[in-house]
Amino acid sequence: MCGRYASARKRIELLEEFRVERDRVGEPLQPDYNVAPTKPVYAVLTHGSRPADGKRARESTDVSRELRVVRWGLVPSWAKDRKIASRLINARAETVHSKPAFRRAFAHRRCLLPADGYYEWQRPEAGNGGVKQPYFISRGDGGPLAFAGLYELWRDPERPRGALDSRAPEGTQLPADDERSWLWTAAIITTSAPDDLGRIHDRMPMVVQPDRWSDWLDPEDDDPADLMPLLAPAASAGLISYPVSTAVNSVRTNGPRLIERV
Repeated sequence: MCGRYASARKRIELLEEFRVERDRVGEPLQPDYNVAPTKPVYAVLTHGSRPADGKRARESTDVSRELRVVRWGLVPSWAKDRKIASRLINARAETVHSKPAFRRAFAHRRCLLPADGYYEWQRPEAGNGGVKQPYFISRGDGGPLAFAGLYELWRDPERPRGALDSRAPEGTQLPADDERSWLWTAAIITTSAPDDLGRIHDRMPMVVQPDRWSDWLDPEDDDPADLMPLLAPAASAGLISYPVSTAVNSVRTNGPRLIERV
């Protein structure tokens, strides 16, 4: 699974690195070296509507790659309340297309979650006591990782409805007069870890390579034959891992020292 990661890049850096066309960030996030579920995180997504002539969304001038702030922990549109988010921080690549909580988002609302790296905990060897050892896993060249993610919009039933916005993603409607009625949430897709990372943990976040960003973010491509090849088993080329302090175990601890080798 992926239950903790680091995201310390500035908003302006992400706008450039992910070739974002529309900045939807109201208040920039502070660098976070201990991102945990329910925290606000950056997400890159392609947002817009299908034009009247039936062309694909990516061919419409009304569709752009956006940077937004979402909350980590998916709340499906049909959920009765937002508490379900704590159970939906990860979606397995093997079943994301069929699980009721994820399949609609997988078809139409895929995103990228920028990260500097992520943490996994290695169990002590059999028969040995002690606590799990945290490791930090990142690109060896210091570049950003793009986690494959899903996003959803959940309407707060306690807030009044307003005029509807036709630009909303398929299957959802945004009140044009009150976006506070809507909660944007996301989950990270995980996949099997290759042997060199699998010794730490058998699962890892699925990383999308830059040459596949456009395909992954295309909101109109809902054909499983096109999408499933993007969920190929993970490769560890270019990734490094090293042990870090157990200080990261506490979600209240933060700062660049968490990613220092020990």
